[in-house]
Amino acid sequence: MRLLLQQRPDGPEAPRFVQLQLEADLFGGWCLVRETGQTGKRSTLKREQFTDHASALAAFERARDQSLKKGFQLVFAQGVDAPN
Repeated sequence: MRLLLQQRPDGPEAPRFVQLQLEADLFGGWCLVRETGQTGKRSTLKREQFTDHASALAAFERARDQSLKKGFQLVFAQGVDAPN
């Protein structure tokens, strides 16, 4: 599952983005990958491991909701229940 969210740029600066990915690992666990930064510039990548899908999905949804509250808008969604 993957989401890309962006903020509207203020002035001439490139927009900021947040990309969230939920991936299964080889050992039956789950990994939440968060990438944040400014388009065309350096970004930050953080990984968080989970043992079960339910807790990983809850963390994914919390991260999404926090980004939406900060003014990010959904640009791209891929995976389970993604809008067409």
